[in-house]
Amino acid sequence: MLSDPAYIACAVIAVVVIGLAKGGLSGLGALGTPILALAIAPVEAAAILLPIIIVQDAVSVWVFRHCWNRRIVAITIPFAAIGIALGWLFAAQLPAVAIKGILGAIALLFGLWRLWLERGSRTTAPWNMPDWIGALLCIATGFTSQIAHAGGPPFQMWVGPKKLPHLEFVGTTAIAFAAMNWMKVPAYWALGEFTSDNLMASAMLMPVAVVSTFAGVWLVRRMHGKAFYLIVYALMVLLGLKLLYDALT
Repeated sequence: MLSDPAYIACAVIAVVVIGLAKGGLSGLGALGTPILALAIAPVEAAAILLPIIIVQDAVSVWVFRHCWNRRIVAITIPFAAIGIALGWLFAAQLPAVAIKGILGAIALLFGLWRLWLERGSRTTAPWNMPDWIGALLCIATGFTSQIAHAGGPPFQMWVGPKKLPHLEFVGTTAIAFAAMNWMKVPAYWALGEFTSDNLMASAMLMPVAVVSTFAGVWLVRRMHGKAFYLIVYALMVLLGLKLLYDALT
């Protein structure tokens, strides 16, 4: 595996993409596993990336540790845990392809709607959903993260319209997903995917992971708030298209 040029190329691209996402370009991260899955089995790809993602989480949490929304994180973590548990229980009964298709359609439509609202020079007012809707979306976030490694869209549907300062949005996302990724470790351990070969592959990609995460931080800190949200919604559209493509092919 480590001598396969196709694997090396896919692995480096996947880790860079996830690193940029962890640095703040939310929406890119869900593309990492599908990219690496071009070269190896999807479950193996996810297992190799999980330790890398956890290290990238540590970098982004440390960088944005002073700017995050405590209320959002306090709601997200327990309800996402419910979603992760449900995903673990029903993984064998629910086809990941169908979930990807539904999630892709929702992400695509939501992203296009938000881009339409903010077209031209328009600036939309913050939209605060009731907490119970946020809780349901957090369950969906945990569920889809466990099943299809695509928890970003439901979370962004809840948090994005709140129009937090963009660094606060990044910090809140970083802390919430750092907690969720640790919750997913037992599932991969139970699957027997943390083999010595997979862990060695993860370790060799760590330098790329750290550098790409700091690159994402550098980019995000130089963005204007409105431009940041336009990019987030555009990435949601692209992610929706990618998930729909995966579901239909």
